Amino acid sequence: MSDDTARRTESPVPFLKGHGTQNDFVIVPDPDGLLDFGPAAVARLCDRRAGIGGDGLLRVVRSAAHPEAAALAGEAEWFMDYRNADGSVAEMCGNGVRVFARYLVDAGHAEPGDLAVATRAGVRRVHIAKDGPDGLPGEITVDMGRAVLPGPDGIEVAVGDRRWPARNVNMGNPHAVAFVADLDHAGELRTAPGVAPADAYPDGVNVEFVVDRGPARVAMRVHERGSGETRSCGTGACAVAVAAARRDGVDPAVTGRPAEYTVEVPGGRLLVTEHPDGRVELTGPAVIVARGVLDPQWLAAG
Repeated sequence: MSDDTARRTESPVPFLKGHGTQNDFVIVPDPDGLLDFGPAAVARLCDRRAGIGGDGLLRVVRSAAHPEAAALAGEAEWFMDYRNADGSVAEMCGNGVRVFARYLVDAGHAEPGDLAVATRAGVRRVHIAKDGPDGLPGEITVDMGRAVLPGPDGIEVAVGDRRWPARNVNMGNPHAVAFVADLDHAGELRTAPGVAPADAYPDGVNVEFVVDRGPARVAMRVHERGSGETRSCGTGACAVAVAAARRDGVDPAVTGRPAEYTVEVPGGRLLVTEHPDGRVELTGPAVIVARGVLDPQWLAAG
């Protein structure tokens, strides 16, 4: 961490821990944009043995206070500054947006209902359901925008000696979706699967392996770029649902009817709905599990 950051973190820094279908995040409230977490600091925070542990970092910043989001401040008060576990910048995170929204409600910055969140992939519209009569938090639905299915054709994913054709789907970040006979064929997924052609994803790619579980129901495993295998991936679930619909001959823009898929992930279940106008909605839980403070000396030492 830079000397400048160390000077600005002489006091303990509050943090929270949350997850959406066990895709977990370190949450750092920084409304005025005063903190400066470089890649090394993010990696230390997300380290599961030497840090807090998480698949990524959610820094909560007012849009007006962040140079990448200032132009969006009129549409969304809050900006989700998301970093992968290795410290690299990511455009979007579907599970992360839900956890981000849950934090805003819990902190009193927003109310259940409709909310706009600024991200590097644009403004995302969120609906936060009220808590149920049992006291459990309501599920959160995110308008993930439109899926883009760009070329090139002929993308292939490889693990060891096995190879599969893959569908290229962009949900604000890139995905390669491969339908397989057995999820175990994906291997350990700590390291990135091979993807060809090599220049198809110059900034890296999230790779999903998918099996069928029933009509409009699939299960997936994922390697997220910068994080390795995670228990869930929101944008990945959306990419998988869109790829499955096209494989099944379903296109809501043609039929005029929404296509709804249930996507099982190791950490739970997500519901994905693609509408005739192309919008893809992601619905699932989001939970805050812990609160604490970061030791400023530990932060400064990184």
